[in-house]
Amino acid sequence: MNTRFLGIPDLAEVPSVAVVVDVMRAYTVAAWAFARGAEKIVLAASLDEALALKVLHPDWVALKDGPPAPGFDAVNSPGLLRSAELGGRTVVQKTTAGTVGALAVKEAQLVLCAGFVVAEATARLLRDRGSDHVTFLVTGEDGTADEDLACAQYIAGRATGAATDAAEFLRRGAASRAASELAEGVRQGVHPDDVALCLELDRFPFAMVATSEGPLMVLRPHPMPAPTGDDPVG
Repeated sequence: MNTRFLGIPDLAEVPSVAVVVDVMRAYTVAAWAFARGAEKIVLAASLDEALALKVLHPDWVALKDGPPAPGFDAVNSPGLLRSAELGGRTVVQKTTAGTVGALAVKEAQLVLCAGFVVAEATARLLRDRGSDHVTFLVTGEDGTADEDLACAQYIAGRATGAATDAAEFLRRGAASRAASELAEGVRQGVHPDDVALCLELDRFPFAMVATSEGPLMVLRPHPMPAPTGDDPVG
């Protein structure tokens, strides 16, 4: 498998397979939304689009970065979302980097969105699809966010079947600028457990696949079967 790791500004062409990584916190939050029963997540291009979709679909759950705001139902925090009742609901998500990254590669043949919480399921889906060329989009800090790069590198290693030790990758995530900002209250709309929740390895047994559905980019869970004895372990 040939892999490359790019920031959003570095995209010069549409990749065939893209893994969009946002550990803290967009795709950890998305995974929790699915775990709480959400049917799908619409990735909005702007706050105005998210609000417009909410007006058209009052039963949808609108979610954004930062503090609570009029028109939005939730904020981009796994700690705050983990008790939400989302059975059968549609979530509209707009974040600073994660949703931007997915929309930047929406023309790719396969778009996966990932964090540590779905790392193994994501790697297994890449293996199952036999993906030869994979672009990992490191969304945070224009491609320099170490928690996202560490997660991307870990998934890449697992996707090649390597018995990769997660400890160092998780340590990098814990030492990242984003983790510090969340822990120190620099960012708003934060729960004290957010960093720990973002660094839970393989919490959920599904990958997350984004596809165009009409004019919208929609994220859905892709359940992965339980590993067999032939699957690599590490």
